[in-house]
Formats: sequence, structure tokens, C-alpha cells
Amino acid sequence: MSLLDNPVFVKTEARQQIIDTLQVNKIPDTYGLRVGVRGGGCGASWLLGFDLPGPADEVYNVDGVRIIIDRKHLLYVLGVEIGYEMGGFTVDKIDSNK
Repeated sequence: MSLLDNPVFVKTEARQQIIDTLQVNKIPDTYGLRVGVRGGGCGASWLLGFDLPGPADEVYNVDGVRIIIDRKHLLYVLGVEIGYEMGGFTVDKIDSNK
């Protein structure tokens, strides 16, 4: 499986939190977790949130989680790992040189 098939990784605890949040809040199946970046350069930050896909988006099924990524953001989010800790989600760029 390549990064283009699964451009991001979802840790088990994050996967469960996403599924629970969707169910508890009765969010329709048409929504997914949007992963992207906000800003640019040194001021860039991660963008995570539940959203509907639009015409500029790619939609992936990563371990049972619907992931939405704007095509313009794809290069920046390839290989990130989404986790969950008390208080919220985490996003870490995985070092491919390890």
C-alpha cells in the first residue's frame, strides 16, 4: 500500500475518538475528517475538523475513517500521523528517513 492510497496514518486511539465523535454528535456519513494546513511558511499550522468533501478534495478511507484532503494540501500532509491525547488530536509528521 502506498502513501497515495493512505496518505495519512490514524492511530488506534484517534480512530476510536473520531468514530465516537461522529456517532455521539449524529454527524452524517457524508462527513469526514478534513486534514490540511492553514497559513504557510514558518506560520503554518495543522487543520483538522469534520467537513463535507468539495470539488477540490480527495477522499480516502483510512482504517475505516473517511479522510478529506484538499488536493492543494496533499503534498504537505503526506505521511502525517493523527493521534489523540487527553484534550485533543495531535498531528505529527513522520520522519521517512528512520
